[in-house]
Amino acid sequence: MLTLDRAVARLPDWTLAADLSVERAAQVAVMGPSGAGKSTLLAAIGGFVPLSAGRITWDGVRIDTRAPAERPVATIFQDDNLFPHLSAFENVGLGIAPNRRLVGAERDRVEDMLARVGLEGMGARKPAALSGGEQSRVALARAVLQDRPVILLDEPFAALGPALKAEMIDLVSELAGARGRTVLMVTHDPRDARRLGGDTILVAEGRAEPPAPTGALLAKPPPALAAYLGQVEARGSNAYLPPGPGRERT
Repeated sequence: MLTLDRAVARLPDWTLAADLSVERAAQVAVMGPSGAGKSTLLAAIGGFVPLSAGRITWDGVRIDTRAPAERPVATIFQDDNLFPHLSAFENVGLGIAPNRRLVGAERDRVEDMLARVGLEGMGARKPAALSGGEQSRVALARAVLQDRPVILLDEPFAALGPALKAEMIDLVSELAGARGRTVLMVTHDPRDARRLGGDTILVAEGRAEPPAPTGALLAKPPPALAAYLGQVEARGSNAYLPPGPGRERT
């Protein structure tokens, strides 16, 4: 179980608090108004934003005092964070061997995972030669091969079209479910939360609320979420795709 015990991330101009737990193998969406701190929540879990109070534990063991690489967490960022000079095979292989020194059985695992995400025979291609959806598949394959029990997704599919995004969410759900991974996925689109299924964490007004059933939350949203969903409906969910590098806090 992933637990944020009275955790507080304090930045110069605002504070995010969380006191919640996520069950092992749960697949949870993270939603809320723009700028509320959804990405900050994931960054705190992953170790990229320090806590000023409280703690984070995984199965009762404290992890917020560890460096990001030492936490039981794999993160997929909005830009996929692929190395442009490495092939798809090499990028995926980093999930097993960060030093890029793969032995025979490890190379087989990479090839198998590329095939599993629909990239069989494409391992030699560099990221620039891949479509946006294919790059997302490479990032997902690498995260799964890290063999860490928690996968954090900070809107890595936001720039994809609706059909391809739905396909990627299904792939995440399938791969994570088969391996018992816990998933937290930030999204601006209620359709994504519904497709992932399970629960949703609402981030609003400086607080990340405990997970609640997605269907019930969207059917009867609290005021902050209702106002946000009204904006999404009025302007279309694609209006809320975040800008590129240097974007505002989410």
